[in-house]
Amino acid sequence: MSKVVIKSNIESNGIGGWWIRLTDTVDGREMFCNDMAEFEKNIELMGDDYGGDIEVQWSKDPNITPEHFHEVELAIHAHKVEMGIET
Repeated sequence: MSKVVIKSNIESNGIGGWWIRLTDTVDGREMFCNDMAEFEKNIELMGDDYGGDIEVQWSKDPNITPEHFHEVELAIHAHKVEMGIET
């Protein structure tokens, strides 16, 4: 069985910041994450439905600022370092 795809789209939250919209491509369920702690919690919850066998596909809205994108990139990298995935 192939991995279930969870789409993670970085979007403007409309009040000067960003959020990440998670979309389960199997059932269409969506969750919004206002920071990386919420992202980690919510991606784990979604992944639990599939035994953790998921693939996260990242994208970003065209109107996301370079500063917001960089902030999310740094947070993702820090998380991967913490998990031992990157150095």
